[in-house]
Amino acid sequence: MSSSVVIPIQDGGEGAAPKTVEKESLAKNLSPVACLLRGMKGEHDVRRVVHSIKVGVALVLVSLLYLLDPLYNQVGENAMWAIMTVVVIFEFYAGATLSKGLNRGIGTILGGGLGCIAAVLAQEIGGVGNPIVIGTAVFIFGAAATYARSVPRIKKKYDYGAMIFILTFNLVVVSGLRAGEVMGIARQRLSTIVMGFSICIFTSLLVLPNWASDELHISIASKFEHLAFSIEGLLDKYFEVVVDKESKADGSFKVCKSVLHSKAKDESLANFAKWEPWHGKFGLSYPWDKYLQIGELLRELAATIVSLEVCIQSSRQPTADLRQSIKEPCESVASSITWTLRELGESVMKMRRCQSQALLLPKLKSTRLELRHFTSPSKLEHACDSGEDLAVSTFVFLLTEMVEKLEGLTKEVEELGKLAEFKTNDL
Repeated sequence: MSSSVVIPIQDGGEGAAPKTVEKESLAKNLSPVACLLRGMKGEHDVRRVVHSIKVGVALVLVSLLYLLDPLYNQVGENAMWAIMTVVVIFEFYAGATLSKGLNRGIGTILGGGLGCIAAVLAQEIGGVGNPIVIGTAVFIFGAAATYARSVPRIKKKYDYGAMIFILTFNLVVVSGLRAGEVMGIARQRLSTIVMGFSICIFTSLLVLPNWASDELHISIASKFEHLAFSIEGLLDKYFEVVVDKESKADGSFKVCKSVLHSKAKDESLANFAKWEPWHGKFGLSYPWDKYLQIGELLRELAATIVSLEVCIQSSRQPTADLRQSIKEPCESVASSITWTLRELGESVMKMRRCQSQALLLPKLKSTRLELRHFTSPSKLEHACDSGEDLAVSTFVFLLTEMVEKLEGLTKEVEELGKLAEFKTNDL
């Protein structure tokens, strides 16, 4: 049995040449991906170093409000609000910095404005009514803002702004209880916050920016290659006569799991990308929600691949002869799936239309029909044991599920191309 999977290396043997060429072709296709995966960590480290330097520069610039006497005479002790702003809102991605900065500005303006109104009203009433009005205002606005933070749509984009609103409102209105110049305090603090925000925006957006939109675009596009690589690894493992399950599970399956656990990161990047200005190839109102939909479909496909892994790891497996009998059609189907995944991934990465209606969908439909024909009872009569019959049927069924999910994924990528106005691919 073992001799059936050994590929002899010959100088001119006809039987060895196709296998050798196939493996060399596969290695050439995977080598750019492997280089990309190895290089991402180094590139990410460089970006972190650059980000750290940018934060240091921003802190030096904002500290000049303290260090230079002319600036200190203008802002005084309120310079600490500028420093606090830089420390709090400067994030790795430009969109995250802009999001937190605008949230902080909106929260400060609203909280400071309403706090001033409440403090002035309390001072007009005077006497015992002064603390009563302030206490009532603190309770009403604090409770309302806290409730608003629990609303999903507000929490997703404006949670930090609501928190700053609560903080600013309380500081302004309570300080107004003890000090008479409420408007002066609010104006000085707001001006220093604007200074800190301006320094953050300058260093984050104009000096080697890290765009969340670029990160999300590359992340979604690379998931197609990850899943294609996982499927190839699982098929190789399933049809090997001698299966080393432990070593095989370390490569492709870990890549698939990384796709499966990427939901939180994708949503965070999409949220930051929506705040970013027009830059590079991404315009205003870019369809980032469509990226999230594609990411969700990719995770569903990854879950099916995980189920296929569980099926392969099951103790009840068909015999090697039975697996070899279904090898050719299953590898043909897997080849169609991986080819389609790579085409879609390249379409997203290069932002070009892949003509899915004319090219990809017909191929997927023919692949699905081939699988349905293969899973008919007449095709599985040679399975002598009911357990083997079930194992083979489950394996083929999961491949069919992949094809059906891939059809939906193809349509979503095509719709993304229309919404984002991808360039037309010259076939």
